[in-house]
Amino acid sequence: MSILQNAAEVLRCFSTETPELTVTDVAVRLDLPKASASRLMKAMREAGMLETVGLSKRHRPGLLLLDLAAAFRSSSRLITRASAAVAKVSRQFGHTGYVSIRDRREVTAVVDFEGTNALRVVSNIGRRLKAHESATGRTLLARMPDPAIAALYGDHPGLAEVMRHVTRVRENGFAYSNQEATRGVDAIALSVADPMSHEAVSLCVVFPHALVDEAARMEIVSSLAEEAARIADELGDTAFVAPRSATPVTEKGLPE
Repeated sequence: MSILQNAAEVLRCFSTETPELTVTDVAVRLDLPKASASRLMKAMREAGMLETVGLSKRHRPGLLLLDLAAAFRSSSRLITRASAAVAKVSRQFGHTGYVSIRDRREVTAVVDFEGTNALRVVSNIGRRLKAHESATGRTLLARMPDPAIAALYGDHPGLAEVMRHVTRVRENGFAYSNQEATRGVDAIALSVADPMSHEAVSLCVVFPHALVDEAARMEIVSSLAEEAARIADELGDTAFVAPRSATPVTEKGLPE
């Protein structure tokens, strides 16, 4: 692999669960000789991609990446609109909201809005989830043609299950996650896209499972759908599918 590809793989080792790594950690994770990992991370420090934590041997992402993340969000009219929409719904219900994007088989939140309720879900910004195992991921996969999904999951033993989830999202217009990513936490998500930039994002609201009943879940779906439909109309997203209001959300046979 090229040095840029190797640097990208190093950056992918970091997460909210693993905010700091040593050279040894990276060498083990990427199956690299320790000397090679050391040279690579030294070059990344000099380029501003990494920085050491004080006088320790631990590394964390550099400030350059923070600047780039801010530039990425501000450069996207879709993310800007989606952020305003999710912020509005988050304020309306007091639950935490996210705007997420897909990276291959994973999804990650790029913007979040912490809820105001006394009992609320804390931020998971930067946490990567498997796309097919999350509400946000399934809404984004549902926008892909079947052959593209098959190619993406060609070596995955559960391709049939992935397609079943995707079909259900297409039929219902939204996805529901029942304590999948985190025990005790549910999520409702739907997606919208910008045909001009070929971007797609998922608008999501997460909440404690025990506090939100069927009627309240459908209210969240309705509010998210209203905001997403407005964005779809503004950006010309003709592939947007409005949720079916008659779809029940019950403990058995959940839409997602």
